[in-house]
Amino acid sequence: MGRSLLRRGAVVLAVLLVPAFAAGQATASTGSAKQLASATLNGDGSTFQLAFNQVVIGAFKPVQKSVTVNYQGVGSGQGRTDFANKVVDFAGTDAPYKAGSAPKDPFFYFPTVDAPITVSYNVSGVKALKLSADTAAKIFQGQITTWNDAAIASDNPKVKLPSTKITVVHRSDGSGTTQNFTGWLTKAAPSVWTLGSSSTVQWPSGTQGATGNSGVANLVKTTDGAIGYVDFSDAKASGLKFAAIKNAAGKYVVPNLAGAQEAVKAATVNPDLTYDPINATGKKAYPITSPTWIIVYTNQSTAAKGQAMKAFLSYIYGDGQKLAQSVDYARLPSSILKQAKAQLSKLVIPSS
Repeated sequence: MGRSLLRRGAVVLAVLLVPAFAAGQATASTGSAKQLASATLNGDGSTFQLAFNQVVIGAFKPVQKSVTVNYQGVGSGQGRTDFANKVVDFAGTDAPYKAGSAPKDPFFYFPTVDAPITVSYNVSGVKALKLSADTAAKIFQGQITTWNDAAIASDNPKVKLPSTKITVVHRSDGSGTTQNFTGWLTKAAPSVWTLGSSSTVQWPSGTQGATGNSGVANLVKTTDGAIGYVDFSDAKASGLKFAAIKNAAGKYVVPNLAGAQEAVKAATVNPDLTYDPINATGKKAYPITSPTWIIVYTNQSTAAKGQAMKAFLSYIYGDGQKLAQSVDYARLPSSILKQAKAQLSKLVIPSS
């Protein structure tokens, strides 16, 4: 089954067919897993982590046959809201809560994978593109309107650039991808970028919005002259071209998993397991690298749900990490993985 079929924002994932290798991975683990009581876990949020969630949920099902895990890609912002309102059992988010907006009840950030955010483009005749942060900032806030602008030409002295009009494509929903992309522009182009960093941004008139990473990818793919920010997994699945981005060391780096891992290694991990690899130092670090988390309440509502949630997260930190690269995500570094596993023991699960 093609990876593009895995990107469905509102699908019941417990019945999703996964690639044969994922099913085989799960089957190999089934015999040793203690079977849990029947439980259903409902989650929503980040579309950035959606492809990974789909594969790992499908592989987890044969391991715990009585546990059903459902996940909808509705954007990190909606996921955090639904989690705070206890509409879902867990949520996916690519950015922590801002100060003052977190749920009152205690909860954990469980990191799962990391990956690049690409700057994907569709420009006829341009096979390779380099972008500095200043140039990208001017493009996305509407100061640069054609592809042969002098600033783009300066970043790409050997590329023949057309006079095609630029169409900026962005997320229309509350998005962790938006927050991390604009966070990069805020850090890397502080004297140019004026739109701030948040899960929603007041984009200039004339830009086009789309829902989810897959929505942005599809709009870029079908619009000549388009440019947008898209997670690595969806960009590759859609066959998009993406730019090499100038990092904090002054090197142009093409989005790749190795560059994402270098960025994460350079990040400081906070006690709550949040960390920020955006614009990280290092010659090989990809500067727009996004973390992503599953957020879970400390005090689980029932024994069945609590045991199921712990088993699912444990699977992510075991065989799930082996599946990450198959859908274009980077595994967690061993240091973060160790801390995440240790945090599992802090979940409070009722005895009955």
